[in-house]
Amino acid sequence: MVFGYQGTRHPIHQLRDEVDRVLTGFLGPAADGLLPSMFRGQPAVNLWEKDDALVVEMEVPGIKSDEVDVSVAGGELSVRINRPDLAQDGVKFHRRERPVGSFNRVLRLPVEVDANRVEAVLHDGVLTITLPKAESAKPRKINVAGAST
Repeated sequence: MVFGYQGTRHPIHQLRDEVDRVLTGFLGPAADGLLPSMFRGQPAVNLWEKDDALVVEMEVPGIKSDEVDVSVAGGELSVRINRPDLAQDGVKFHRRERPVGSFNRVLRLPVEVDANRVEAVLHDGVLTITLPKAESAKPRKINVAGAST
């Protein structure tokens, strides 16, 4: 038996998003990633740090570049994706796990970044976002002067 639903997102995905939001609100950054993204209906994300930048990779198969909006503000990266529901006449879904509609993924950034130099590239279903570190966040070598007597 297959159950149908109305709207752009299955109600269980909406519930999971809400539970994740509540947990993040109560537990703060410690709850980020508590529920695996595959259970939230959001794409999987990797975030790592290099000497001069943060790099984010997000799996977004089937998404076109005009369906993605990337912004940086207040120490957070926001990625909004609008996956259209391509209605197909005469089609009866037996399983539908790829979400449709709009969703927003917000990641807290561990260091300050230069928002004016952020770059995003979508290639082979992977969105790669490079966030150059702000000068104040980069390690700086301090010269130590010898004491003169």
